[in-house]
Amino acid sequence: MERTETQIFQPPDGFDDGHGPEVHRLVMGRYRLVRRIGAGGFGVVWEAHDEQLDRLVAVKTVGASSPEVAARAEREAQAAARLAHPGIVALYESASEPGSVHLVSELVFGGTLGDLLAGEELSDRDVVRIGSALCDALGHAHSRGVVHRDIKPANVMVPDNAESEAAIVKLTDFGVASLAGDATITRNGDIVGTFSYMAPEQAEGEEATPASDLYSLGLVLYEALCGVNPVRGQTPAETARNVGMELPALEEWRPDLPPELCLAIDRAVSPDPGERGTVADLREELELSLEETSADMLPPAPAELAPGAQPLPLRPRPVRRPTTMAERAAAAVAGALVAGGAVAALPAGAPVERGSALVAAAVAAAACALLPRIGTLLTACGLALVFVVCGVAGWAVLLACAVLPALLLLPREGFLWLVPAGAPALGLAGISLAFPAFAAQLSRPSRRAIVAGLGLWWLLLAEPVASPSLLLGDPAGLPARGLWEASVSATVTDVLVPLVASGAPLIALVWAGAAWLLPALPVGHRSVADLAFLALWAGALAGATALTASVLLPASGGAPLRGLVAGAAAAALVALVGVAVRPRE
Repeated sequence: MERTETQIFQPPDGFDDGHGPEVHRLVMGRYRLVRRIGAGGFGVVWEAHDEQLDRLVAVKTVGASSPEVAARAEREAQAAARLAHPGIVALYESASEPGSVHLVSELVFGGTLGDLLAGEELSDRDVVRIGSALCDALGHAHSRGVVHRDIKPANVMVPDNAESEAAIVKLTDFGVASLAGDATITRNGDIVGTFSYMAPEQAEGEEATPASDLYSLGLVLYEALCGVNPVRGQTPAETARNVGMELPALEEWRPDLPPELCLAIDRAVSPDPGERGTVADLREELELSLEETSADMLPPAPAELAPGAQPLPLRPRPVRRPTTMAERAAAAVAGALVAGGAVAALPAGAPVERGSALVAAAVAAAACALLPRIGTLLTACGLALVFVVCGVAGWAVLLACAVLPALLLLPREGFLWLVPAGAPALGLAGISLAFPAFAAQLSRPSRRAIVAGLGLWWLLLAEPVASPSLLLGDPAGLPARGLWEASVSATVTDVLVPLVASGAPLIALVWAGAAWLLPALPVGHRSVADLAFLALWAGALAGATALTASVLLPASGGAPLRGLVAGAAAAALVALVGVAVRPRE
């Protein structure tokens, strides 16, 4: 990113550069305007000489034509005053005069990122370095409660001579930034920023968050690496329609880039704020891919990638919908099974009243139905507390180990967090093998596989306290309940560690694969062929489960799995019903 240093223009006395009488005017009693270096809808930026400290500065002069404009200038000053980072243009001071506001900041010699991209002066490695530095600058701003809300190439300065790696860029223009703790700065419903770089939630008038800045930064890097901003249309109306659309994968434009780099940027520009990760996550991936990126200049963008052209179609933005009644019902049933079953299974002599299981089931069902996420967490925490009070703290450990993977693997699917408890419930009836068929009714392949695999995991954790056996029996030769259930440490060392070491959790892969595959079978014709395919699927599920168990658990002596045949039959029946009620395409 080497550039020729900008020469400082020193005008002779009486020189007029065509900008009128403003040139050479003294501002705030000490700043002599030298030349105009930028202008836009929000003021004029001047190169000026600080006659008190004998240095060059930048002076932004904003005409305070309305209270809104004056407030924006004040906002920029307040935001910049909170920040002190080499990657952010430093604000020295601000002051108001009749009809105008002046912001005095450091003068950066160089060009904007937009200028460099237009001039094709950057390599892949330059872009990655710039992205990493911008992540640092944004991370600092966010830590100080400042959300920029207008990240775009024109607001990123690239100095000619940077004093450090952190200063290879200078983020500027905090005129529309939001500040934590100042509710007067932004009204709900306001839409500020630049549409072609704006996060979807920001475009809808929602409050901008650090995730909004991350989206804008991801889109800037996306454009820098592929040569086109796919959101920008040929008209403002087209651009507005494109905001929030799912972008083509960066790898489709640049298959020569490191896959991890493409995935990191694709993640940052996800329409769903919850899927973007953090600025720190993006920075880490940029740093890891730095050495794999080319130092050669980026090739010119092909003609078909010219701004406005979209050979790779945008995909409709996934709608963030509320939880459906069916999903709430699933959460309620799962909550009732877990709470009611757990309380009913408490050892004899536990301080619980008759009918407590029904009460626990009702309370958990209501909580999980009304607020699937919070209700699930409250149910789990409440049960853990009950276990500790009743002297079976080890059960609380098993419950935590059951629930935590669901929270991590399905972070936004609160209605599914307790659904894997259906596997132990089916196991009590001797048909646990039917659970993958239930999981296969979910719409998304990832959900199907995760829920089915978690069902097997819940089953394994329930086996040590269940009677009779649910499926595998005692896969790891675990000690009797009374020897460990009262102790957290004994539960970990005598139950969890042997269970994981036995390899039994790997059977979850069989269940996950079966649930993932079922909807792909050529069924749905309402014919005998459907029954044949589903019977074959169920038989393969049973066989693969038994074979995997015999390979992983040779110490079991080849003991038959409980309910293998009945479970396979139930799985085929559940799958058949699912096909029957599924709408024909």
